[in-house]
Formats: sequence, structure tokens, C-alpha cells
Amino acid sequence: MRIWLNKHFGFSKGEFNGLLFLVLLIIVIKAIPFIYDYYKPVEKDGPLLLSRIQQLKVLDEERQVYTGERTERGNTPKNIRFFNFDPNTLPVQGWQSFGLSPKQAAAIVNYTRKGGRFYKPEDLQKMYTISPELYRKLLPYVQIAPKPAGADKSFTPFERKAYVKKTVIVDINTADSAQLDEIKGIGGTFAKRIIKYRERLGGFYKTEQLMEVYGLDEQKYAEIKDQVSIGKAVLKTININTAVFNDLKSNPYLSFKQINAIIQYRKQHGNYNGIDDLKKVVLLNQEVIDKISPYISF
Repeated sequence: MRIWLNKHFGFSKGEFNGLLFLVLLIIVIKAIPFIYDYYKPVEKDGPLLLSRIQQLKVLDEERQVYTGERTERGNTPKNIRFFNFDPNTLPVQGWQSFGLSPKQAAAIVNYTRKGGRFYKPEDLQKMYTISPELYRKLLPYVQIAPKPAGADKSFTPFERKAYVKKTVIVDINTADSAQLDEIKGIGGTFAKRIIKYRERLGGFYKTEQLMEVYGLDEQKYAEIKDQVSIGKAVLKTININTAVFNDLKSNPYLSFKQINAIIQYRKQHGNYNGIDDLKKVVLLNQEVIDKISPYISF
């Protein structure tokens, strides 16, 4: 190594020895802490020992808690004096005397306070806080008092009955929204739509016209048709020979083009004398004429 250093760096023998000493010194200084820790005696009251003792205490406490829980849930303390009791009236202290924890005893008492009841000794099994072992020991001592007179009557819960509309027959030309709402299958929304369409038409001349109301299809009509009727109310009619565009535009059976055609034909050929004259208007077919005829006069 000295030859290599002398060759590349030009170190003399003295310089090489000095460098070697320096390297060894650095190694010794670095190793001192490790050597000290290895040979350092353990102090009985040192922080490390205290920390270890504290850890052992915590582990011991956890072990005690664990074994305590097992005693509560699984095993019954041996030194217990059993006595006759009614589980429906036994207070918290009584349950604790059988080896239950305060929390377990309170759970049973809360059950009875909220309306729960033990009807027979075997009902104790339904309490999860009572272990099978404790249940077997308590069973011979359970004495349940008979229920007071009248308590055997079975409780009949209130049953809410659905409101059923009475079957009525309603005149759809004179009925208001409240009367229409009495029809089975017709609610407030349909009642308003029927009245609005009736006013637009000028009245109904047959019950089948209800199927022209928005949302009231054949299925709905079949449901209500036996509850509706057409009375003697007079339909609102419009004189076809004096009517202007605004008079006819509310009729749902006529389009704007058809209304213009009716008015223009009248201007060119004079007044209409009857229904047959409407057949001369090109844009009116027989179906439209049949629908509007109850609503026009001459």
C-alpha cells in the first residue's frame, strides 16, 4: 500500500506512517461508544429498567381486565348465595349479588322497566348477559308472580283503516272539484283538469269525452265510467254565422286553419243554414263536424 501511495501521491515513509496512525485513531474514536455501551453496567434504577417495569405493569393490568371480563361473561363466582326471586321485580343489587356486573344487571332491569316481561323461568335464557352456567344455577330459584287481573287480555294494536271513497254518481257537467274528487280513481289533479276542459268545450255531451282530458286514458275511464253521468245541463253554443276567430279558437276540436276556413267560406258564400253546409268547407271532415255540431248554432 505504501508503494502504491508513494507511486501515485509521492508520500515519503514518514508521511505514510503519519497517515496510517491518523486512520487508526479515527477507527478507535468511532468504536469507543459501542465498546462503552457493551461493557456499561446496568443501573438498577435507570430509565431503561423503569420503562421495562412500567411495561410489565401495563401488561399485568390488561391481563387482569381480560380475565375479569371472562369471569363476568363465562364463569360464575363460587361464593354466591342464591335465593328465591322474581326476575320481573328484582332490582339491580339483586342481580349483582348473583355475580353479574353493574352494567349487566342494569341491562336486565332496563328491559323490565321498558315493558319487557319474564313469563316463565325459561325466559331468562333470552338475556344475553346471563351465561348458560348462571342460568342453570338460577333456574330453581325463579318464582314469577301471576299477572294482575285483566292483564291476560290480549293487546289489540290500533289498525289504521284506509279511507275508502263511497260509491257515488256525479254529473260531470255540474260537479265542482270537491264533488269530482269523490269519484273513486279521481283525485284533486284530475278534478281540476276535468273542470278546465269542460269550460273550454262548453260542457260535455257524452261521458266518453272524459278520455280527451289530459292523462285520463281508456283504463282510467273504465274505472270511473259507472260513477259519472251527463245531466240536463245546456251546452254552451256559438253562433257559427256571427262567430269571429277568438270565439272559435277555444274549441279543442278545431285547428286555427279550420277556423279560418269556416270564416272565409262564410264571407264568400254567406251564412250557413245547417250542419250540411259545413261539409262544403274543404278542411272539415265528417269526424270534426260530428264533434263540433253540439256546440254550434245557426
